[in-house]
Amino acid sequence: MTCIIFFNAPCLLLCVSQFERSMKVVEKKIEVPPCDKCGNLTGSMFCSLDKTEIGQLSSHKSFNLYKKGQVVFYEGNQPQGLYCIYSGKVKIHKLGDDGKEQIVRLAKTGNVIGYRALLSMDNYYATATALENTLICFFPKLVYLDLLMKNPEFSMKTIKILSGDLKTAEQMVTNMAQKHVRERMAEALLLLKEFFGLEEDKATINTVLTREDIGSIAGTTTETSIRVLSDFNKSKIIKLVGKKIKILNNRELSKIANVTE
Repeated sequence: MTCIIFFNAPCLLLCVSQFERSMKVVEKKIEVPPCDKCGNLTGSMFCSLDKTEIGQLSSHKSFNLYKKGQVVFYEGNQPQGLYCIYSGKVKIHKLGDDGKEQIVRLAKTGNVIGYRALLSMDNYYATATALENTLICFFPKLVYLDLLMKNPEFSMKTIKILSGDLKTAEQMVTNMAQKHVRERMAEALLLLKEFFGLEEDKATINTVLTREDIGSIAGTTTETSIRVLSDFNKSKIIKLVGKKIKILNNRELSKIANVTE
């Protein structure tokens, strides 16, 4: 038996119109400006490069859009270049022997990732994953290393970033050993506030992380993370608004974290 489907003219035109619109969205190219026109240049490690060096960097640049949850690079892989976040947020994380994830670093717009493995000529020590849709520029290894050799100021900026990361790592180890879970959770929220900033209401942390991610930053389980956040919410120290976290009492949060406000 033959089945015949009839379309009336208006319906067919509507379908064609919708298809054409969807194709335009797909075909729309994602673009980033040349390095010398980038809005992140002034506050980045690349601000010490001269025009010729910036041009060299830009001519070898490629970029890619990483969807939320997509891996940028995997632990154990060999680095092929340097990643610079044009827009978005990334977490650097490792899996422990027990299979639990530990977030060791966060990165945002203007930050570079993957440079430690490049400089040590080692494999990546951790995995990088997009926390939201993130646009990342990529510079080949030889281009980056060549600029390091030729520009002392650029090299010093790289060393400064490495020193800052080392300080953060040492502080994290100390907190794990000496602080109770409530202190670590409070400090994790303050860290997120300082790193990602606040929304227009001057209270809501400008990022969305799962309770598992927040627990990972604080070095605790997802269940404990949920429980402590609920306690903070009941005590009106924070307010949970869906996946967003609003800080209501920064002074009390600092007191619990045992840090100066």
